[in-house]
Amino acid sequence: MKSLLADEIMEVVGKEAPDRVMLLTDSNVAIIESGLIGLLQKRLQSYRPEVIVTPAGEENKTLTALENILSFMSGAGMTRRSMLICIGGGMVTDIGGFAAAVFKRGIRHLNVATTLLGAVDASVGGKTAIDFRGLKNEIGAFHLPVAVLADAGSFGSLPHSEILSGFGEVIKTALISDEKMTRRFLAVDPADADAAILDEACRFCRREKMRIVEADPTEKGLRKVLNFGHTAGHAIESLLIEKGQGLPHGTAIAHGNLVALILSHLKEGMDKKWISEYAHWLRRNYPPAQFTCSDYDRLWTLATHDKKNRDAGHLAYTLISAPGSPVYDRPISRDDLYAALDIYQELLGR
Repeated sequence: MKSLLADEIMEVVGKEAPDRVMLLTDSNVAIIESGLIGLLQKRLQSYRPEVIVTPAGEENKTLTALENILSFMSGAGMTRRSMLICIGGGMVTDIGGFAAAVFKRGIRHLNVATTLLGAVDASVGGKTAIDFRGLKNEIGAFHLPVAVLADAGSFGSLPHSEILSGFGEVIKTALISDEKMTRRFLAVDPADADAAILDEACRFCRREKMRIVEADPTEKGLRKVLNFGHTAGHAIESLLIEKGQGLPHGTAIAHGNLVALILSHLKEGMDKKWISEYAHWLRRNYPPAQFTCSDYDRLWTLATHDKKNRDAGHLAYTLISAPGSPVYDRPISRDDLYAALDIYQELLGR
């Protein structure tokens, strides 16, 4: 399968005809995907490829790491006609895409997703960023990759936590897109998801995300629906990083989805049966997000840094009136969020 993926990469590079190709990966993927990387170095020999290895982990999606990547690119003599191939999960495609966006005012990049989360969300749609002062994706740019490639058949070998992280985004996409697909994926136990299900999830999420992105590439309106679950999810993720209890991104989003569903019932009249069904699925499959009511004020503060907000007194939330019927820019007050978090705690037996 690695040779088939390498064939696809070579086909994209051939069409783009860059003057130079660099490979970016992280310290974990460099070991796990050493076979693919070695194969690409041989097959891309005429493009004088070198491998940039950045430290793995969300905590390394920083200005320092970005500077190191850009220094390598500059020192290697890359030009505006060069291409960066980002091989890894969401961390690599986020920071790599941002490096491509700002180097020489923008060069082409290709994303090769090695995780389910990367394949269904992070590598798709052209959002690139680094974290800053403890805030998720605080500095970034819109910069579409020339293509997104992945080998879904290899995802079955990923750690269980990585599959769970990816499915948090799969369910989010289903909730904003289609009731039938929501039911389909809520019936899946991520621990038992086979290659066929993972491939179906990847195809569905890519199709739906690109449909939305093509209609609104820079998030002026419709694209905001992709933020379902992310306002609370990002805040939960950042809070637990502060507590030294890091939670994978997609797992935090899975918990944020429940908060968004509760608010959807309270503010948009969504049938509460979806809250019950989703909470049951979440309890059955996901580890808890460890926070209490004493953390609500910090969660509110973290959520107010979300780039979608219009004023300090309200969060601009994406909600649904029913699966497949999203609405965006709904004002959510501090009291609204705290009420939803109380219900969240009750549902998960906290």
